[in-house]
Amino acid sequence: MTKSRHALAFIVFVVLLDAISFGIVLPVMPKLIMSLTDATLSEASRIGGYLMFTYASVQFFAAPILGNLGDKYGRRPILLYTLAALGADYLLMASAPTILWLFVARIIAGVASSSFSLAYAYVTDITPEENRAQRFGMVGAAFGGGFVLGPVIGGLLGEFGPRVPFYAAAGLALVNLIYGYFMLGESLSKENRREFDIRRANPIGAVLQLKKYPAIFGLAFAYFLYMLGHLSLPSTWTYYTIEKFSWSESQIGLSLGFAGVFMIIVQAGLIRWAIPKMGAYRAGILGMVAIIIGFCGYAFSAQGWQMYPWLAVAALSGFVTPAFQSIMTSQIPSNAQGELQGALSSLNSITSILGPLMMTQLFAAFTSEQSSIYFPGISFFAAAVLSLVCLVIFVPVVRKYGLTTLGKK
Repeated sequence: MTKSRHALAFIVFVVLLDAISFGIVLPVMPKLIMSLTDATLSEASRIGGYLMFTYASVQFFAAPILGNLGDKYGRRPILLYTLAALGADYLLMASAPTILWLFVARIIAGVASSSFSLAYAYVTDITPEENRAQRFGMVGAAFGGGFVLGPVIGGLLGEFGPRVPFYAAAGLALVNLIYGYFMLGESLSKENRREFDIRRANPIGAVLQLKKYPAIFGLAFAYFLYMLGHLSLPSTWTYYTIEKFSWSESQIGLSLGFAGVFMIIVQAGLIRWAIPKMGAYRAGILGMVAIIIGFCGYAFSAQGWQMYPWLAVAALSGFVTPAFQSIMTSQIPSNAQGELQGALSSLNSITSILGPLMMTQLFAAFTSEQSSIYFPGISFFAAAVLSLVCLVIFVPVVRKYGLTTLGKK
């Protein structure tokens, strides 16, 4: 148990630093794109969507391969590889003389972008089934902690120039790599490993493998819709708040930091009470209802300060991923957990391919000078609709397979 707790602490710290390095660049991305292209904010949002599309397209093919390699060779070496590539990505973005360099950097990041799915697989390896939801919540809380610190630091550093946060992110990735190399042990025992099968590493094949588990396949589709809507936040938040409220980098960073604080409260605190008392099923429903309300609040807020209470409400969506993870991992054998996480990562990649393009194109279409209807909150409204459809699918699938009490004590 002590060894398990130490391993959990290590992986949580890895995710924390990884999230900081991710969040630190969010407030300055629009200005960096605009400085390299002389584009307007609407045009920059389109380019930002193309950058996310490039990253996600490469990730779509790489993620299941890395997940399956993790099932064969263990989680540790694959995780360290992804951290090294992440540092290279940020260095390239920091020194980019043209917009083309940003696309090259995003390709590199996409090749080695499975750190979060590997973290979930790692936690699955070392955690009994009945405690997984709470520990998945701790991993989510680590991401929330990084999301508190990262954007705030990025917003403050961004005042010194749009490239400064990227150098800081590269440094954090290096620290993360060194920490993981010396402190992170292997979680997957040799007897639980399996041979690498390229057919199972095929991104489409990895998703189709879930058809062996009917409950998983239906839930995975619902989760796909949830993530598709959830991508409206990283895709358009900075562009939206600049366009509608004229926020600075520091204001954007503080708002995202505020969101991260409530994410921690939910995932490190409330979830420990919610899952045992309510079960993963009811906690998931609560989270989905909260995010629907939050998205509608974002879309129709008239003043900047009004975004903050909606951020607090939407933070309850922190129940959703642990609920889905808890229910789905309970239906999968231990030697296929990496495959499951790889498949889910592939689904996330598909949403990351479609989501940013859809959300940024919607934002650009409804904020350009040629638009007959001005509605910068369109992407958040679309996200609310997608989340509602997710909820409509989630409820009957979980009831059909008798999983409504999972995680409840």
